[in-house]
Amino acid sequence: NQSRMSSLSTLSSVCLEQGCWSKGERKIRVVADKRVKRPSSMSFRVSANSSEKDIRIGLLGASGYTGAEIVRLLANHPHFGVTLMTADRKAGQSMDSVFPHLRAQKLPRLVSVKDADFSTVDAVFCCLPHGTTQEIIKGLPTALKIVDLSADFRLRDISEYEEWYGQPHKAVELQKEVVYGLTELLRDDIRKARLVANPGCYPTSVQLPLVPLLKANLIKHENIIIDAKSGVSGAGRGAKEANLYSEIAEGISSYGVTRHRHVPEIEQGLSDVTQSKVTVSFTPHLMPMIRGMQSTIYVEMAPGVRTEDLHQQLKSSYEDEEFVKVLEEGVVPRTHNVRGSNYCFMNVFPDRIPGRAIIISVIDNLVKGASGQALQNLNIMLGLPETTGLLHQPLFP
Repeated sequence: NQSRMSSLSTLSSVCLEQGCWSKGERKIRVVADKRVKRPSSMSFRVSANSSEKDIRIGLLGASGYTGAEIVRLLANHPHFGVTLMTADRKAGQSMDSVFPHLRAQKLPRLVSVKDADFSTVDAVFCCLPHGTTQEIIKGLPTALKIVDLSADFRLRDISEYEEWYGQPHKAVELQKEVVYGLTELLRDDIRKARLVANPGCYPTSVQLPLVPLLKANLIKHENIIIDAKSGVSGAGRGAKEANLYSEIAEGISSYGVTRHRHVPEIEQGLSDVTQSKVTVSFTPHLMPMIRGMQSTIYVEMAPGVRTEDLHQQLKSSYEDEEFVKVLEEGVVPRTHNVRGSNYCFMNVFPDRIPGRAIIISVIDNLVKGASGQALQNLNIMLGLPETTGLLHQPLFP
């Protein structure tokens, strides 16, 4: 394993321009992200068999929606192959018995976390429920690169975590080295990280449009109102009465009113930018759809600022980004247009109330809101172009 980690260190310092390999294996071309300038001297073997790819991936909590989404995305990744998968309640089963749509992939059988051999992997995606992750990650080998998709490491303030999640933090020392993984805004920190806390879906859809505007002092810190809506997959795969078809279909419902756990995460990110405490009004709604998330955000503009200024600031902030697209003026973002992809579409509109603006941001909650952004982060952590394995175009209709 030590020799493999040495190889990983080499991998982090180079990027592939073109790789050729033996009979029976496909020939592909990997185009380097323009932010990652690396020599092209190293070639890699890439096989359709995930166990023969260069970097061995462990997936904790593989029986949930985010775990299955990571497996789906990695099917087209030239370097990441899943070699370890855990799911305590499904231990001993094959992945295709849990998710039949993944039958075409060659995947290891599911095991319980206590039986997992982490010496056989190079990096880990952790998709376990919040409250269960801190102790498990604390016990993992320190050589592993880890992206945690739970909420257990997103809040820097330990007391705030306890207040919002109702239990004490169980890895206080580890929290100090965690990097928050909002990729487009914290890329340089992510590149150097060992452990990344992947952002929540709502905080991703909210912070991507608001951070550049707050940073440029174009909107006021006060009276930010967020009306957010998510597909049912955001509630996870567990059997819950509130998520039954007859409870969800033909209606919408608000939940977590005034106390949703993503509020402190959103406020933490916005306060970091303004260097002062930002408080938001946030209300999420459950929609009768499987995937998709829309955040409609109401803001007060700074004196003399127009909605055209907000639009231009967002355009200039994200003009070089692959996965964030600011639409042409007047075009309304739709969740349909990002479904199944790692893209975030956004736009700004003038409110009929003078001095106010309306921002609409849409993502797929399972991809850019979870598994896609996690893969984007691990690509960066291992020195690969961050778009690797993620250039799936949205599904429509």
